[in-house]
Amino acid sequence: MSPGIDALLEQARAGLRRLTPHETVEAVRQGALLVDTRPEAQRREQGELPGAIVIERNVLEWRLDPASAWRIPEAIGYDRRIVVVCAEGYSSSLAAASLQALGLRQATDMIGGVQNWRESGLPMSERPADVRY
Repeated sequence: MSPGIDALLEQARAGLRRLTPHETVEAVRQGALLVDTRPEAQRREQGELPGAIVIERNVLEWRLDPASAWRIPEAIGYDRRIVVVCAEGYSSSLAAASLQALGLRQATDMIGGVQNWRESGLPMSERPADVRY
């Protein structure tokens, strides 16, 4: 019998030091990579995050693994700090745990996702998204 998604999410989050939106801003200022995994429809509705690289969830591990032939240029090492963001902070926790399992031990996510970012009064970007395929 499956433990269920709630148990899986709890397990994923147990290994993360999740960040608030304001902590995320500071982490990015200090060099962390901000990765937005929201699909285009959610980004169109909610807006774009300033400074974020958009990587769809289905290719996330391949783009961020420094040993992958399909990595992005910013995937410079396993010690790179990465903050994953989604719409509400659920799938980003699972994604960050997957990145940690891959060896990216400083991967984490942002509590509450873009919804919390906006509720915290942080600005959205007016620029087009930096989408990586």
